[in-house]
Amino acid sequence: MNPEVDGTKASTGIAGLDDILGGGLSRGNAFLLEGSPGTGKTTIALRFLLAQPGEPGLYITLSETEKELRAGAHSHGWSLNDNVTVFELVPPESLLDASQQQSLLYSADLELGETTKQIFDVFEQTRPSRIVLDSLSEIRLLAQSSLRYRRQILAFKHYFARHGATVLLLDDLTAEAQDKTVHSVAHGVIKLEETAPGYGAERRRVRITKLRGQAYRGGYHDFTIRAGGVTVFPRLVAAEHRTDFPRTQIRSDIPELDALLGGGIQQGSSALVLGPAGTGKSTFVLQFIAAAVRRGERAAMFVFDEELGLLFDRTRAMGFDLQAMRAEGMLHIEQLDAAELSPGEFAYRVRDRVNRAHATTVAIDSLNGYQAAMPEERALILHIHELLQYLNRQGATTFLTVAQHGLVGDMKVPVDITYLADTVILLRYFEAMGRVRRAVSIIKKRTGSHEETIREYGIGPHGLSLGQPLDRFQGILRGIPDFVGDAAPLLPPDKAPNA
Repeated sequence: MNPEVDGTKASTGIAGLDDILGGGLSRGNAFLLEGSPGTGKTTIALRFLLAQPGEPGLYITLSETEKELRAGAHSHGWSLNDNVTVFELVPPESLLDASQQQSLLYSADLELGETTKQIFDVFEQTRPSRIVLDSLSEIRLLAQSSLRYRRQILAFKHYFARHGATVLLLDDLTAEAQDKTVHSVAHGVIKLEETAPGYGAERRRVRITKLRGQAYRGGYHDFTIRAGGVTVFPRLVAAEHRTDFPRTQIRSDIPELDALLGGGIQQGSSALVLGPAGTGKSTFVLQFIAAAVRRGERAAMFVFDEELGLLFDRTRAMGFDLQAMRAEGMLHIEQLDAAELSPGEFAYRVRDRVNRAHATTVAIDSLNGYQAAMPEERALILHIHELLQYLNRQGATTFLTVAQHGLVGDMKVPVDITYLADTVILLRYFEAMGRVRRAVSIIKKRTGSHEETIREYGIGPHGLSLGQPLDRFQGILRGIPDFVGDAAPLLPPDKAPNA
């Protein structure tokens, strides 16, 4: 028996797709799922039929064989059991007989009529609640004209609707002229797209272009096809996620750094650590992560640029035992491959891990790697904005690093997000007393006052160490300062950079 058509939704079996559809597909209606070959239409359609075991499904295929469909389902670990009927629609035997081809009746008319009859017959035999018709390009070829094609689609729509079936019509967009007939007839239209970047795996995204009578999440949403099926990553809208939390000051446990920051960084804000390669941006972030773990708080770190084994060895020498933190369940650390990752999937991973781990300190190292996953800079800024807003509203303090181009002097930033971050920590190399040294300053802090001084810092076996304000130098941020005092307040050799 078909479930009563009462305005409830039929799940697609894909949580992310149900989310952007506002809960699923409204029952008893026909929906168009379109996309070029390889975008994942068949995988989504099979998952739709298997989504509700108690609802019988019918897959009508005019393009793939039953063997191919079952093999595709098996590759994802699915079994098309007795609950799903696969009907492989082939031309009637009379139309395959050459002796029957010489007829006064136009063969396309006969074949379309026979095809329709077979579809209706198998429906009467199986009485399914969910139907997939694959694909409309074959029906379009049989119809020959736009008028007959529209009438045929309307006939399918009204017939199946009368019996309360929810229908997915698949279109591979292979027709020479793009006929929009089905767009006006269908209750909703789901469009799949695939792009191939200059390097890395293909990227897929989905967009709802039409959905009658209900709200849906607009725009493009990234999705992937892997063993196990399709995973859709709904576009993040930070305004939908708000929580209340106390806005305390988060300290690094280094008195000089906390003083430079005006007491620390406010919880639920974002901090950008900016500087050239090798200045120790990750080390500054790790100082805050280690301090959070000592306070009994959980942290999450997402690494684009460094292999985890090398990171563990390098940081252990500075007093940060990241492996121990992870083993205790206090730190989630994950290495990401920019070439295989879309921005939507990255945002989803961060949200999922932060929520599961209840992390209050989040680090993304670095945005240069994130930019590699998203070359379109303007869209990248919007992705980062929504992600930062989301994390801030969850009470997480977020640290991001960006490597500038160059070492001293005038340096360029590959992506300017300084206006998005609440706090900007600037790191620089400078030359003094025959040594290459490092200096840190706070350029911006939205959530309170901070020191306007510049301090030297060093990285040694015990992590970071900061010196007194460098008030006897001019031009430190330029890289080659002028000494204007009588004594230099520099770090001693045992705490100087690279000690």
